[in-house]
Amino acid sequence: MKPIWIVDDDPSIRFVLEKALAREDLPTRSFSHPREVLEALADVASGDDAQQGPQVLVSDIRMPGGSGLQLLEKVRERQPGLPVIIMTAYSDLDSAVSAFQRGAFEYLPKPFDLNKAVELIRRAVEERQREEVVEDGQSAAPEMLGQAPAMQDVFRAIGRLSQSQVTVLITGESGTGKELVARALHKHSPVAGGPFVAINTAAIPKDLLESELFGHERGAFTGAQTQRRGRFEQAEGGTLFLDEIGDMPFDLQTRLLRVLSDGQFYRVGGHAAVKAHVRVIAATHQDLERRVKEGGFREDLFHRLNVIRLRLPALRERREDIPMLTRHFLQHSARQLGVEPKRISDAALARLQQFAFPGNVRQLENICHWLTVMAPAQVISVQDLPPEVLEAPALEAPASAASVGAAVPAQAARMSAEDPAPVAAAPLVAAFAAPPSPAPLAAMPPAGAWGTAAAAVPLAAQPASVNGTRAAAAEGAGAGDWERWLEAEAQKLLASGHSEVWDALTRRFESRLIRTALAATHGRRMEAAQRLGIGRNTITRKIQELGLDAPPE
Repeated sequence: MKPIWIVDDDPSIRFVLEKALAREDLPTRSFSHPREVLEALADVASGDDAQQGPQVLVSDIRMPGGSGLQLLEKVRERQPGLPVIIMTAYSDLDSAVSAFQRGAFEYLPKPFDLNKAVELIRRAVEERQREEVVEDGQSAAPEMLGQAPAMQDVFRAIGRLSQSQVTVLITGESGTGKELVARALHKHSPVAGGPFVAINTAAIPKDLLESELFGHERGAFTGAQTQRRGRFEQAEGGTLFLDEIGDMPFDLQTRLLRVLSDGQFYRVGGHAAVKAHVRVIAATHQDLERRVKEGGFREDLFHRLNVIRLRLPALRERREDIPMLTRHFLQHSARQLGVEPKRISDAALARLQQFAFPGNVRQLENICHWLTVMAPAQVISVQDLPPEVLEAPALEAPASAASVGAAVPAQAARMSAEDPAPVAAAPLVAAFAAPPSPAPLAAMPPAGAWGTAAAAVPLAAQPASVNGTRAAAAEGAGAGDWERWLEAEAQKLLASGHSEVWDALTRRFESRLIRTALAATHGRRMEAAQRLGIGRNTITRKIQELGLDAPPE
C-alpha cells in the first residue's frame, strides 16, 4: 500500500500522526519542508526513488521557507487526483477558502482530535482507491455507460447490428440517450466512414422542415436565392438520424416513405430525382402504435421504420448505473468548467438512486452540473442535493428474484438514505441482514464463534431462506453454511450487474460482526476490538461509519 506523506515543521505533530496511523496499519513517510516533498515526488516520477509515491498528502499550511497552499498547487499540477489534507493552527476563513479553491480534500484545524484526524485520512485513502478504480474503468472513454441488464441488451443489439445497414427505430422516454445510441450504431456500421447527420423533426417549423430534409432549388420559394442541399444529401454515404419522428407532419411522412421505398427524392421546386444512399435511424418518445390508431402517423411508414426496434430503459429501470453515471458526469462537468472534480458521498448516491428521474439521464447530467457549481464542499453530501431530489418521494427498491423462488420481505429490499451502499438489485444474505428493529446491544444474546453470525439475528427477523423457510435458514446457519450463502448471494448480485457488491456485503457483515462482539463484551469497545483482532480506533471508526449506536464506555 502506498504511504501517507506527512509534511509539518513540528516534529511532535509528525510523531503523533505516524504512531496513530501505524496502529491503523497505514504506512507513512514524513517531511519537514515542502521542498523535500517536491524533490521526493520528482524522484518517484523519474524512478530514482525506490519508495512509492503518496496515497494521501497531509500538510501544514504555514512552515518556514514554504507554504502548504503553494505546495498544494504544485502537487495538484503533478498529481491531480492525489487527496491533500491541509492542517493549520490559524483557523481563519481565508485559509479555509484558499485551501478548498486550490483543490484540498479537507481542511483540518489544529488542535485536532487524533481519532478524527485518522478517520479523515482513512476516508481520503478510501476515496483515492475508489477514484483509481473509476479512472481505470473509464480510461477508454466509453461512448455509453451502463452495467444494468437492460443496457447490456442494448449493447448486444448494437454489436449484432454492426455489420448491417438495416433501418432502426429507437424508442424510449425523453432524456434516455437515443442520439447516443444512434451515433454508436453509425460508428459500428459499414457506413462509419460516412457522415452522421441528425435532425430533430419536432424542433423545426413545418414550413421549413421539407426544405431541411430534401433541400430546395433556386427560386423554389420566396427567399430561396440559391440551391440548397438538404439533410439527405448531406448524409450521403452515411447515416441520417431522424429524432422525434413521431412529431413529423403527416404530409411529410408520405415523402419520407417514398425515399425509404424508392431510394430517391426531389428537392423542393426540383424536377430531377436525387439518389439517396443513406442509412436511416429514427427515434421517438411516443407510442407510434397508438399514433397509428389515432390517425396521426402513417401505418406503412411505421412498418418501414420498424424493421429493428431498440427500446432504451428509463433511468429508474437501471438504478444500479446511477453511481457510475454520476461520477462520470461530475468529472465531465469539472472539465467543462475548468475546476476540480467534486466527489460524492455514498449516502448522497443512495438518495439519488431513490429519485425517479423523470428527465432520465439528461436530468442526472444537469444535476451533476448544478452540483459542480453549487455544492459548497469538495465532497457532496445528501443536504447538498438540489430540492427537486430532496423533496421528491423516495422510490421503493426494485423487486428482485429470490434465491431459488423464495419471496423476499419488502424491508430486506428497501433502500435507505442512511445506508450508503444499498443493494437495489437483490436482498442481502440472511446472515448479514440487520433486523428491521434491532434490539438494544445489552439485550442481544452473545454469539459464539463468529462463523455462525446468523445466530445473532432473531429468528423472526431473518429473511426467507434459499428454500423459503426459516427452519431451513436456521439449520443452514447452524451447520456453518453461511459461507455458501454468501457465495450464492455474491454470485446473484454480480450476475444482476450490481456495481458495488463488495461495499454492500461488507457493510452488512461488519455491522453484524461488531454488534455481536459488543453484545458479548457488554459494550466495551476495547475488549470487543481485542476479541475481533482489530484496533480500538478501527472499531470506533466502524461504529461511526456504520451508524451503530453503541453505548459509550
